[in-house]
Amino acid sequence: MRSFLSSYYYSKDGKFDFNQLLNITQFPALMYSDVKSYTYVEAAKNWINNQKKFFTKEKLFFLKTHNSLEEYFGYRFTKSSETLGAIYIVRDPRNVISSMCNHYPMNFNEAYNKMIDENASLSLKNSEGDLSNFSFLGSWSNHYKSWKNNFEFKTLFIKYEDLEENAHDEFWKILTFIEELTGKNEPINKRKFENSINSTNFSSLKQKEKLHGFKESLTYKKDNKTNFFNLGFKNKWQQNLPEEISSKIKDKFFNELKELKYE
Repeated sequence: MRSFLSSYYYSKDGKFDFNQLLNITQFPALMYSDVKSYTYVEAAKNWINNQKKFFTKEKLFFLKTHNSLEEYFGYRFTKSSETLGAIYIVRDPRNVISSMCNHYPMNFNEAYNKMIDENASLSLKNSEGDLSNFSFLGSWSNHYKSWKNNFEFKTLFIKYEDLEENAHDEFWKILTFIEELTGKNEPINKRKFENSINSTNFSSLKQKEKLHGFKESLTYKKDNKTNFFNLGFKNKWQQNLPEEISSKIKDKFFNELKELKYE
């Protein structure tokens, strides 16, 4: 998603390069805070203030986030005055768990426990103890419902699996949503659109990582690193997930799986 949007909006011809990702950065992040936060609550307190400080209303910013929309100790992640809209990518949690095990040093049981943990988070303290990049996740279910039940600003829901089965339709839907949201309603550049689709398909991204590396991989600095672009659409829980774990996920998230037609 981020690769596609980067290539379409930040290149002349729609042909992707990893450097284009610098135009769509992650929030929260240390670079988007001029006040140090030494606790998670302090970091959450600064979420909206940092959005006001760093993202002017005169310019459109695309940001990536892992954050839930749930309040964290009374502090909201964002609101309509700071966020024009959102695109939420939802994925079968039985495939999410395999991806987690690839990106983080955890086994299936540890990953499952994190997925059901209503206090789950992501954070990395810097050398000065600053936790300004703290992201509150909550459980997989609460995370999904927090965005689904948000009516303060428009949110487009995209199933990860549909990006494989109907890539052209889904990405066209995404661009149309953005153009309508911004009020520009500019016609989609079909040639650029096709180039963006072709240059950001999973096999192309995997090959680029193989040739040039990808610094956003959490294991990038390790001698025995894993690939950020690992299995992608080939990550099938039916083949990779122990039956015990898949049964637990089905029982725990049955209503959401049914609602999303994963069951």
